[in-house]
Amino acid sequence: MAAVFVYARASAAEPTLDVATMPRVATIDPRFQSYNIEMVEVTGGQFWKPYAAARPGAKPERFAARTPIDLHDGRLRKLAAALAPAYLRVSGTWANSTFFADSDAPPAAPPAGFKGVLTRRQWRDVIDFSLAVGAPIVTSFAISTGTRDAGGRWTSEQAGQLLAFTKSTGGQIAAAEFMNEPDLPAIGSAPEHYDAAAYGRDFATFRAFMKEAAPDVAILGPGTIGTGADARARFTVSAQGIDAVSYHHYGALSARCAGDRTATRALSDQWLSRTGRTFALYRALRDRLAPGKPIWLTETAETACGGNPWAATFTDTFRYLDQLGRLAKAGVQVVMHNTLAASDYGLLDEENHLPRPNYWAALLWRRLMGTTVLDARVAEQPGLHVYAHCARDTPDGIALLVINNDRRMRRRLTLPAASQRYTLASERLVDGNVRLNGSTLALGPSDQMPALNGEPAPAGAIIFAPATITFLTIANAGNADCR
Repeated sequence: MAAVFVYARASAAEPTLDVATMPRVATIDPRFQSYNIEMVEVTGGQFWKPYAAARPGAKPERFAARTPIDLHDGRLRKLAAALAPAYLRVSGTWANSTFFADSDAPPAAPPAGFKGVLTRRQWRDVIDFSLAVGAPIVTSFAISTGTRDAGGRWTSEQAGQLLAFTKSTGGQIAAAEFMNEPDLPAIGSAPEHYDAAAYGRDFATFRAFMKEAAPDVAILGPGTIGTGADARARFTVSAQGIDAVSYHHYGALSARCAGDRTATRALSDQWLSRTGRTFALYRALRDRLAPGKPIWLTETAETACGGNPWAATFTDTFRYLDQLGRLAKAGVQVVMHNTLAASDYGLLDEENHLPRPNYWAALLWRRLMGTTVLDARVAEQPGLHVYAHCARDTPDGIALLVINNDRRMRRRLTLPAASQRYTLASERLVDGNVRLNGSTLALGPSDQMPALNGEPAPAGAIIFAPATITFLTIANAGNADCR
């Protein structure tokens, strides 16, 4: 009886998609899908320790020492370039207290008021990587006590040196935040008692400096992570000086930081919707304080503090792609995943740079989903999420993203046009492997990319198995917004 009821309910809710009449609702940045390499990855230092490196049965350790990332690694460059165009954000908590050594002889230890050292060679490697993979740099600057005058006010000396060196070596900084997460001042190495008034004063100094020294660099802000009074206060004192709103979002803390989430909840509608609730707050602040400004999500992942163990598995791909679809439909211009290749939430494994399921999902999004966002006009229902875009580089084409995050129930949609189907699935959700139309995705010899080919799907009813993600592309859709 229960099985009959479930099937009947699913059949009664079967939507029909009319691709020709789907209206345009937003246009996103061509670099919408972007990523972070943390400043501490560039300099080396303490970062979130992968769970696989922990002793069996031991309590998760927060940090582990790591050497600087090799930005000349061929596999890393090849896989990053495949996601172009993108933005490369080099920032993070550690950037707030990193000293840029603008000389050929960097100090052996950080000067007073700093916790790390960025050398010319390391920053030149960032610039070279950025140019090689088609990802202009987004960054932030040091704001710790070493950057301040006797009165505790921020000075632009360090920022000026970094900007000048970048320009002299042919690099491009597309956008910059003043500091990383100003609503967490103590964690972010800000001076004691660094309140919203002090932040507003320093932000005004920063803005004036940037408009003179680098007028072509977009100013992002506030780059906050919270949704409470501290985040709102810092937005209020900086809103008039920004070119685009930036914010961060993590739905929860990982186990490293005493988070209590489990993998069984990772596909729930409640979990997937958290990114929308955070966005709604920042959109409301934008509408009130900086009307008309674009919105960027400059740091996000499965959970904060490096992610949970299943952040490296297909389990998290539902969140990753639903977040992209949901925020694109809402008009968010850029979403920067944290990280490209560090800790458990990286798109790539940090040791060997092999792709994880989220990387393959990112690559399919990049190849199929264009910048014009449509309304698929599918009513909200638990366990089914449908997003529509004009197809990438395919005039008159439409691409659909269909997420069946229900672990038990099949879903059906009627599509009155033939399509190409790309279905992602895994035998075990917490597996590090993912299959595309039944074939496991993996790099071939000499890191050859696998063929990401679709399978023909005739017009009519399409069935989506439980816990699967499917892209559909329709040629000659007849939608006026996609011509």
